[in-house]
Amino acid sequence: MKQNGREDLRVRRTLEAIRRSFESLMLEKDYEKITVTELAERAMINKKTFYAYYPSLDDLLAQIQDELSEEFARRTKNYTYRDIDKLTREFFMFSEEKGPFYEKITCSDSIIRSRMIRNVTKANDRKYSELKQYTEYEQNLIRTFANSVTLSLYKQWIMDGKKVPVERIIQLTTTMINDGLKEIIEK
Repeated sequence: MKQNGREDLRVRRTLEAIRRSFESLMLEKDYEKITVTELAERAMINKKTFYAYYPSLDDLLAQIQDELSEEFARRTKNYTYRDIDKLTREFFMFSEEKGPFYEKITCSDSIIRSRMIRNVTKANDRKYSELKQYTEYEQNLIRTFANSVTLSLYKQWIMDGKKVPVERIIQLTTTMINDGLKEIIEK
């Protein structure tokens, strides 16, 4: 349920309790193991209250993913693939700002991550003029490459406990993508 800022205080508090409880449960266990009953107990609401706002846990998760994806898309709306260094930096810095919950949903091997990737890709398919000479299919392959490298390195970095500083992982990721994209962009 998207808030419009005009909800009464009780509604806002309930929605915040649901979200906080959901985030804490996600940090404790896999998404598939979370139940509405458990979430409601943690949020100190009854199940009916949860269902008054969300038809399912999937809908709550989808809303959170949409919000995060929209925020990232807004922050990167003026970048193109020529700005891959800025896009990469923004991704890692955004991720650092969002913390462990974001790390968990971004690094998940389930469909959780897929929705966010689709949302960001859809939002970013706007103005990559440097790819215009390629067919739509080829453009998709190029985007897949850049996204896959970034997400794979990010996920590995998180899983390894961030063994290098964020600046170093940004530098490594950017270098790998740039060397891979150099020929394509310079054509």
